[in-house]
Amino acid sequence: MKMFLTAAAIALLGPAAHAATPAYIAAAVAAPDRPAADRARDADRKPAAMLEFAEVKQGQSVAELLPGAGYFTRIFSKAVGAKGKVYGVTFGDGAPVKAIGATPGYGNVSFVPFAAGNFTVPAPVDLVWTSQNYHDAYNRDPNGAAALDKAAFAALKPGGTYIVLDHKALPGVGNPAELHRIDPALVKAQVIAAGFEYVGESNALANPADPHNVGVRDPSVQGKTDQFILKFRKPK
Repeated sequence: MKMFLTAAAIALLGPAAHAATPAYIAAAVAAPDRPAADRARDADRKPAAMLEFAEVKQGQSVAELLPGAGYFTRIFSKAVGAKGKVYGVTFGDGAPVKAIGATPGYGNVSFVPFAAGNFTVPAPVDLVWTSQNYHDAYNRDPNGAAALDKAAFAALKPGGTYIVLDHKALPGVGNPAELHRIDPALVKAQVIAAGFEYVGESNALANPADPHNVGVRDPSVQGKTDQFILKFRKPK
């Protein structure tokens, strides 16, 4: 009898239960034109496992919320391929996103402005992704994270996926702003309140040695914090 596991179940079981990484994801991570500084972070950030858990496919469209310098932007771009699309949703003039989109091989990347917790993509997307940013949206305004969730819901196609990855706070603590962490239970409650269905969680970035009571830039945990990755679905 054959057994079939969901992506969430595979992630929870860990690397030993994992099938081979899809070639297009492996190629995206191994792309030689990725910055050396990004590649040096791969061991800690596990991008291949992250894209697999998010169920990224070739030809999909992705809205990446607050992509920073573009660590995941470049990987998404390569993974979805020329027929796919990546929208870097960020503040200001979007200069880092525009610079990536103007780089040969990354022409499927474009900038979408983000303001007052809201954004609008040109067309509905398959995936909305945010990593290590949800706590900041909540810090600026507790209602700001709710606005972000509402915008993510509106941006997705029916059946689309919403991924929230962030630094874990102690249970019941909520959002200790000075630590740049957030309680995953708080995130889950807010996202479900926006209309999403909870799908599952990956422990690929879990670190039980993290005490959770120091800031994420503290030398004792920087780059190795205990992180949660929650998956939600917009109902069809």
